Amino acid sequence: MEWTDETIARLRALWAEGLSTAEIGRRLNISKNAVVGKAHRLSLPARPSPIRRTTGEATPRPTTPKRTQGPTLPPLPASVSAPVPVLRAIAPAPKPQQPRALPCCWPIGEPGRPGFHFCNAAAVTGKPYCEEHAAIAYVRVRDKREDVA
Repeated sequence: MEWTDETIARLRALWAEGLSTAEIGRRLNISKNAVVGKAHRLSLPARPSPIRRTTGEATPRPTTPKRTQGPTLPPLPASVSAPVPVLRAIAPAPKPQQPRALPCCWPIGEPGRPGFHFCNAAAVTGKPYCEEHAAIAYVRVRDKREDVA
């Protein structure tokens, strides 16, 4: 969205009328968040909170300090030179190892109890379990029509 002088003037006018940010957004064909952001950047007066307060006290909106333009750090003195980057040799990439069969991830026992461990048998390719535990974990769903007879 590009803010033109005309759309900024319309935003200021609708804001002064007291319309909600959502309604202003609908009338300008932009999002509510775009309205809120631009109103904040234009320092338009704060709106009353839509949240009802039980005590009737309104908390003042904190003012934010204005941003400074240009560099925020002081320039380096002439006697201090810029740090020189340290170059290091890059180690060659390690040679790929042959894939090993991963152990089965089937828990045996109850976690936190003595004797708890995982099955150490080699896992079936493409599954996290060994042949025995894969047969338990992956059960074929029966068709309900088979039970009708």
